[in-house]
Amino acid sequence: MASPQVVAEVVRSGFVEGQHHGSVVALAPDGSVAWAVGDVDSPVLPRSCNKPLQAVAMVEAGLDLPPELLAMACASHSGEAMHLEAVQRILDGAGLTEDDLQCPVDWPMIDAVRDEALRSGASASRLFMNCSGKHAAMLATCVAKGWDTATNLSPDHPLQQAILATFARLTGEPVDTVAVDGCGAPLLSTSLTGLARAFRALAVATSGAEHRVASAIRAHPELVSGSTRDELTLLRAIPGAIGKAGAEACYAVALPDGQAFALKIEDGGARARPVAMAAALERSGVLEMAGVDAEAVRRTGVHVLHGGGVPVGEVRAAY
Repeated sequence: MASPQVVAEVVRSGFVEGQHHGSVVALAPDGSVAWAVGDVDSPVLPRSCNKPLQAVAMVEAGLDLPPELLAMACASHSGEAMHLEAVQRILDGAGLTEDDLQCPVDWPMIDAVRDEALRSGASASRLFMNCSGKHAAMLATCVAKGWDTATNLSPDHPLQQAILATFARLTGEPVDTVAVDGCGAPLLSTSLTGLARAFRALAVATSGAEHRVASAIRAHPELVSGSTRDELTLLRAIPGAIGKAGAEACYAVALPDGQAFALKIEDGGARARPVAMAAALERSGVLEMAGVDAEAVRRTGVHVLHGGGVPVGEVRAAY
């Protein structure tokens, strides 16, 4: 069985002081595996990369949101005002309040946004929690279907059973593990190949729930992440791309031509995640495609190391 390989090196003053192991898979436009590094067939927990797939299931179950709010259902948001307002709109539309959310109380995940919230005198809240859009959408789906909202995070709940069925269909794999995500919601496993396959299904869809979710991400990538995030820069640089990052350094990106990419950094090192994805896209020739802002994509893969306040090295791709 394949095992994770070195996908990034930590280079300081020309000396390789560390390495990040991981796995990467790239699908060709026809959905076949174009190339792979490491173990792309064993189950992983994609964390928030699963959110667009969960959103597809919610739409199939009857969730009907405008594109900007459907984008919020896919979000690991930064806690900016635009995010809080969108989550509140989902709750208002379902006749619910912040008190109905079952994600943890938290602060914004981005330091600058958290600092601004502290300066304004705000308190930690469920709205600030980066998964609050998904949780609001899950509750709204339950309201639309007449399902119990209080137990919506139970793996046996009709909502979670619907998500599991859709997830297995999109990934093309049975769900090996149902874990608990950081936000408290059920977390489904799949391989990196299955994750790439699922994102490809959304990216090439021309109708149905998959198309609605992909269109929402394309129209409002700033709501899926935040105004300063590398994911936003990447999606704006590649016409028609969809993508989602997750905790523990998971990342999935798919293009409308059918190419799709999924990766995981084994140690969860977030700094290596965008570096590895930018390298994967370049290796597959995406940066040479018409309309792609190649320099913007490359910038997402730059992680500078400092010494004495000046640049002295980098985290660089090693595959």
